[in-house]
Amino acid sequence: MPMKIELSLIGVVAAALIVALIVALVATPVVKSLAFKMGAMDVPKDNRRMHDHPIPRMGGLAIFLGFLLSVLLFAEITPQLRGMLLGSVIIVVLGIFDDIYSLPAMFKFVVQIVAALVAVFSGNVIQTLSNPNIFSSDLYWDLGVLSIPVSVIWIVAITNAVNLIDGLDGLACGVSTISSMTLLVISLVVSDAPAAILMAALAGSCIGFLPYNLNPAKIFMGDTGSTFLGYVLAVVSIQGLFKFYTIISFAVPFLMLGLPIFDTCFAFIRRIAHGQSPMHADRSHVHHRLIDMGFSQKQAVAVLYIISAILGLSAVVLTTAGAVKAMLLLLALCAAGAVSARIFLSNNEKKNGQEQEEKTQESEDKEERK
Repeated sequence: MPMKIELSLIGVVAAALIVALIVALVATPVVKSLAFKMGAMDVPKDNRRMHDHPIPRMGGLAIFLGFLLSVLLFAEITPQLRGMLLGSVIIVVLGIFDDIYSLPAMFKFVVQIVAALVAVFSGNVIQTLSNPNIFSSDLYWDLGVLSIPVSVIWIVAITNAVNLIDGLDGLACGVSTISSMTLLVISLVVSDAPAAILMAALAGSCIGFLPYNLNPAKIFMGDTGSTFLGYVLAVVSIQGLFKFYTIISFAVPFLMLGLPIFDTCFAFIRRIAHGQSPMHADRSHVHHRLIDMGFSQKQAVAVLYIISAILGLSAVVLTTAGAVKAMLLLLALCAAGAVSARIFLSNNEKKNGQEQEEKTQESEDKEERK
């Protein structure tokens, strides 16, 4: 793959990112006021929610506005892009109504399929997959008639995967920023200008929204934002990753979106094993488990940011330097992360133990004084 990056492309990408960032940054307070007026509020009514007071949602509308304006200014409007933008409008409108009225899950699922079909019939189709069996003489799978259902399943799955990790302040927005920056770097390396511009616009709009969404969050992106981010990442990954006829193209999208994919698969398997519906909401997502382990919201989000960055960096190395180096990097980073986590947890255990001892001693002292 070519390593030379054109300076003109970098300039356009930087401009797209900055415009999206500024628009999202300016639009978010306006959207926040609009959410108050329209009743798009997230009220904590179960133990899955980490906040203790109503917070406006629908902030994803600001992300969408930043992305849309930047794309219209800097991207060439092709039939594939037109289909993706139309589908994203459907997703955003659905998200707005869901943030206000809490729509039924099945209705949302059907509309998401419609939005995916709009993108697919506009040319955003996974036509081939690299064979993950490296020992096979057949390096590629031609999907043929399966290309449309596979593409729809991919788009709907990633749309919902990003939505499912939106459980802590700044988590889904930050992970989406890391994923979009990963694809941005890969697109620049392979000189894929359309995908680079789209990812710059998406990353910029997420970065512009983040200051309002980090803990303690002033506004949530809601389904308006999380489903929109998942939808765009899914469609652009079809445009920018699945089309490469290389043995590595199968792994790159799954590394880039590794955290939401893993969390969703784990949640579905867990629910089915317990005899529940895969769509049944629970409090056993990765971020919930980190909170239950003693991490604060900020610490849990930071851990998941690091995991996403490790996977994203591995995807970049896989694209530019080959599978062996990427695997070695992934193993090294995972080992370092495991050691760091163990040290952190042991420190937490010591701290909790000391606090417990102090409380016990205080109680004993009180008893003696009595």
